[in-house]
Amino acid sequence: MELFEIVMKLNGPVQPVGEQNADQTRLSNMKALTELADRILYEINRAEPAADRVEFSMKAIGVHAREFMESVKGA
Repeated sequence: MELFEIVMKLNGPVQPVGEQNADQTRLSNMKALTELADRILYEINRAEPAADRVEFSMKAIGVHAREFMESVKGA
């Protein structure tokens, strides 16, 4: 099982279906998922300054984080 599949299984569905009770649950699931996404983006953003380091391993992590954050901002 992929990490995404595990998270979605734990979180539950988020797509609306047009039924009041189900959509209330899915709204709660969406709020939990967006909170998780916010926390993940925060962690990625914290690693981004390492792109300016001279140590290869640190720089590689920082560059990847920077490129990812730029792609998110461009979306």
